[in-house]
Amino acid sequence: MSTYIKGSVSALLRGSAIAVVSAFALASCSAPTAEGTKAAAAKPAAEAAVSKTAEPETAGSAKRLRLLSQDQYLNTLAYVFGPDVRPDAYFPPAQRTDGLLSLGAAKAGVTPTRMEVYQKAAQTVSALIVDPKRRDFVITCKPADEKKSDRACATKVVTEIGRLMSRRPLTADKRDAFVAQAVSAADKLNDFYAGLGVALEAMLVSPNVLFVTERSEADPKNPGQQRLDAYSLATRLSLFLWNAAPDDQLLKAAETGEIQTPKGLAKQVERMLASARLDQGVRAFFDDMYAFDTFNALSKDTAVYPTFTGQALQDAREETLRVVVDHLIRQNGDYRDLFTTRETFISPALAAIYKLPAPPAWTRYEFPEGSQRAGIVTHISFLASHSHPARTSATLRGKALRELLLCQPVPAPPANVDFSAVENPRPGLRTTRDRVGFHLENPVCAGCHKIMDPMGLALENFDSAGTFRLTEKGALIDASGTLDGKAFKDVIGLGQALHDHPAATSCLVKRAYSYATGSPTTNTDRPLLAYFNTRFSEDGYRVPDLMRTIALSSAFSHVNDGTQTAPGKTADASSKSASASN
Repeated sequence: MSTYIKGSVSALLRGSAIAVVSAFALASCSAPTAEGTKAAAAKPAAEAAVSKTAEPETAGSAKRLRLLSQDQYLNTLAYVFGPDVRPDAYFPPAQRTDGLLSLGAAKAGVTPTRMEVYQKAAQTVSALIVDPKRRDFVITCKPADEKKSDRACATKVVTEIGRLMSRRPLTADKRDAFVAQAVSAADKLNDFYAGLGVALEAMLVSPNVLFVTERSEADPKNPGQQRLDAYSLATRLSLFLWNAAPDDQLLKAAETGEIQTPKGLAKQVERMLASARLDQGVRAFFDDMYAFDTFNALSKDTAVYPTFTGQALQDAREETLRVVVDHLIRQNGDYRDLFTTRETFISPALAAIYKLPAPPAWTRYEFPEGSQRAGIVTHISFLASHSHPARTSATLRGKALRELLLCQPVPAPPANVDFSAVENPRPGLRTTRDRVGFHLENPVCAGCHKIMDPMGLALENFDSAGTFRLTEKGALIDASGTLDGKAFKDVIGLGQALHDHPAATSCLVKRAYSYATGSPTTNTDRPLLAYFNTRFSEDGYRVPDLMRTIALSSAFSHVNDGTQTAPGKTADASSKSASASN
């Protein structure tokens, strides 16, 4: 390993010590009664009255030091070097924080094991870049002699690639260090391209590439306020909308200062929203918000569910993300309709679970009227990921509805809870509804379970793999339920209740702003979130419009001096809840 790479490793490991730490408030089990959750759900609507037109003044979000996610790193490589440059690498995800993995990136360091993954990925990419079959695509100059070093050509390549990968021009010192490495290696190996590959490999694992370090400057138009510098603003914008580093046009807007003007920023936001790359940005956000990372460890009992294959597992996640992108971006649809739409996409592997004729490939499909399939909560992705390997779970499903879709955290169960009545139910308790009834009989459990189970029971017509059923152990399933006082008779009613619930849209707003800035929201953000909620409503709950509103807000581009959220101050922070037993 070269001296420079060894230095990079040391710097990365030091970087882990300054990762940002957030603290979370723990919700009370006894607090969320039906009346209480109804009041909480109505709160965003009431707060929305604060300002219907003007953005409230805020100090902005905290500056962040965060690690690029796996997809952000790979998407950047694909843009810079070509779509086929995608090394087979798995980067362990960050810890989920306040409902999002992306927020945990501010607390992630680089362990030696993770560094090995980065190193292997960098080796693969650098070898592809200098390969004779593709070097002309990336390397924009030719050496005077391929068997010797060429400082001028190496400088040109390092400068160009370094600017894109580091998301800002390299400093003279960093540029010269990479060039010196390329020259030295080329002279030793008698190969210009091999030497350049060594330098590029070192660049791809440097802290400036792997970590996003936001920088600020005084705002000349607002004395006493700090704004992101042009390159940090470009990076924050690109990670939000495209889940990748800025492209050449965005960096040029940063270089000229255009991005720091209202007109220039609006121009870039409109360009990015109109780009096909918005798809990957929207997919990344909803994959995070809906906690689809759990699919990486999901499994089913194949003896009970033989059609639930590895391909079906992969396709279940893809189905929901396709629906999200199609409905929200292609159709520019109302976000709330994701809970009621019958339109979806079916693959051959999913067809077996849905009990439909297998199409030859991914095919658009619409479930007929009268079907119990409507909305994303009836997708295999949701039903299977919030169930046990061999049986359903009204509690897990209800908990997911509360936490993922409504941003209402459910505390972990007490340590002394007796689960024997669930694991070994009394004779005659054939259905899940019968078995979980014991939760409501136990005062210790009832406070939490009455905000989860009545919702989850509406999904009991679907088994753990997501296949529709009418009975359980010979007993007809009762799929009626309630959501904060709203009663319904089946899952179609549940979908409509979610559609109409104010917390469904306020949850999306909260998550989107946190995702955009990389910071958990705090109590001081309530007026700002109310403003975003009002604008979202006025725009017909269109997600691209919400993204535009956030990206153009003063809060998005301004930052405060704090780098750590105060303990106990998250606006609706979710706690680290242990998985419920049933």
